[in-house]
Amino acid sequence: MAQITVTLPDGSTIQVPTGTTAGQVAKEIGPGLARDAVAAQINDQIVDLSTPIDSDAELTILTVDSPEGLEIYRHSAAHIMADAVVCLFPDAKPTIGPSIADGFYYDFDVDEAFTQDDLVRIEAEMESIIEADLPFERREVSAADARTLFEAQDNPYKVELIDDLVEQGEETISLYQHGQFTDLCRGPHLPSTGKIVAVKLLSVAGAYWRGRETNPMLQRIYGTAYPAPKMLEEHLQRIEEAKQRDHRKLGRDLKLFSFFEEAGAGLVYYHPNGAMLRQLVTDFTIREHLRRGYQLVRTPHLIKSTIWEISGHAQQDYPMYYTDVEGQSYGIKPMNCPGHILIYNSETRSYRDLPIRYFELGTVYRHERSGVLHGLLRVRGFTQDDAHIFCTPEQLTDEIIGVIDFSQDMLSTFGFDEYEIFLATRPDKAIGTAEMWEQATQALADALEQCELDYQVVPKDGAFYGPKIDIALKDALGRLWDGPTIQCDFAMPERFDITYVGTDGQEHRPVMIHRVVLAGIERFLGAMIENYAGNFPMWLAPVQVRVLPITDRNVDYARQVAQELRDHDMRVEIDEASATLQAKIRDAELMKIPHMLVVGDREQESGQVAVRSREDGDLGPRPLDEFIEQVRAEAALPHTST
Repeated sequence: MAQITVTLPDGSTIQVPTGTTAGQVAKEIGPGLARDAVAAQINDQIVDLSTPIDSDAELTILTVDSPEGLEIYRHSAAHIMADAVVCLFPDAKPTIGPSIADGFYYDFDVDEAFTQDDLVRIEAEMESIIEADLPFERREVSAADARTLFEAQDNPYKVELIDDLVEQGEETISLYQHGQFTDLCRGPHLPSTGKIVAVKLLSVAGAYWRGRETNPMLQRIYGTAYPAPKMLEEHLQRIEEAKQRDHRKLGRDLKLFSFFEEAGAGLVYYHPNGAMLRQLVTDFTIREHLRRGYQLVRTPHLIKSTIWEISGHAQQDYPMYYTDVEGQSYGIKPMNCPGHILIYNSETRSYRDLPIRYFELGTVYRHERSGVLHGLLRVRGFTQDDAHIFCTPEQLTDEIIGVIDFSQDMLSTFGFDEYEIFLATRPDKAIGTAEMWEQATQALADALEQCELDYQVVPKDGAFYGPKIDIALKDALGRLWDGPTIQCDFAMPERFDITYVGTDGQEHRPVMIHRVVLAGIERFLGAMIENYAGNFPMWLAPVQVRVLPITDRNVDYARQVAQELRDHDMRVEIDEASATLQAKIRDAELMKIPHMLVVGDREQESGQVAVRSREDGDLGPRPLDEFIEQVRAEAALPHTST
């Protein structure tokens, strides 16, 4: 039999007979690798271990330790879950079941919603399927045969997917089977169900078929799978901690904000504590922008629709709200850029004026579907710390670097010291020429490289008017949140015909940088609340000190103490409730207030306060002025570099 050469990742080679499978090569390399292998990569294609190698090739054996291997592992677990559901609920119609960041899900059309008891039963059935160690077997059939198979199962969802594949030019359809369960799938999959070691079903949610509200509502079961029980246990612990940090729960517990469905979904109502937290963040943001040479501007919420047509938002089917004013169409702004362009274009600009940096805490509105709304993280009305920089092409890279430095400083100030960076390129639907996009993308890449920052390229994910740098901030649990974005735009200056007079006395086109440092204030607050778990540092705490009078006769002294603190610019409140001291302390601790000052007869007579700290507990009595001096630095606003 003819021999072929297989090249391994370390550059070494082995000779094997033509038709040797990837799994057989793994066994030749070593029993440990064969045991841990889940799939293989032959040249650039990820395939099942049962795939034969017919010619010289580069081969990588994938284990669950790799991102690709873990994705295959979890996708196989999704198939096992679908099998278990069909076993227990024969009328259930499986639809789609992908792996996701921390696990997998599968959507089902069922007559009644799944319950938590159902999840327990499904998980037990999955364990039986895993124990049976059934092989995953791939076969290819004609589209007509695949359609016949799923029509016989009365599954219109799979039939629709097959029809879509046919429209895309597919003539053969790949199916995967284990035991009696067959699914429409490209694969690859694990060699057998027994490879799954630790699996857990987590929750149930409603989901529209293909995400469209006009489609049937399905039942989505979320789960996760790991190669070791300890890893699963650690994941479940992270989930539990995430629940305790959930900004929606903390928003309610700490009296920060509410949503009132009867008044409109996705619109935030800030309570006093939440409004103060928001104000502290935005005041600090304004101060830092002014220190960096930005100029404050303010633009209307309503702008004629003709402006949105020039900008391109109208043609991009942007999720805007429109209204009619005296027979003319207006758009409620989803972004601030056209308003800043109009201000720039209100007078003649010289190269000596540039760069011009306009900054606005601009409130915008976007028509997000009700199904995707999620606390502060996905709302219909939000405020951006939005700025637009107008500069010469020669100034472009330095301005981008300046925004990157500013973003890093701000994130660090608010407790985010780790992040990942992405460079998103031209989408399929875009404005501007290819040359504009190439120049803009190169400018962003040059800035990142000069800052010596690692980044990943995300093809076709830029804004419709320009490529962008996205900085995803990492919180205390290692989760990524959308953060600063920097977009380079040669197209809108062209569409709005904005210019500056250059050194040669001629008109030239400026470049425009769209950027947010914190991004949407609402979304940033949600991320920040979860990152701190509501334990805000002193300078950010809506209430920094709560004064706790022990009895009613101590209330007047408590008020004097509170006023003295306010005179030193501290945010303070008094608990005058008719409750025990222990109850008052407990309530202050639940509200995560940094400092409590207990005042009773002894403190009142001596002019002191008994100090309790959120972090350190009971610190004993001391003079009030001594306490103020001790916490002054803790309460001071931080500074970032410029």
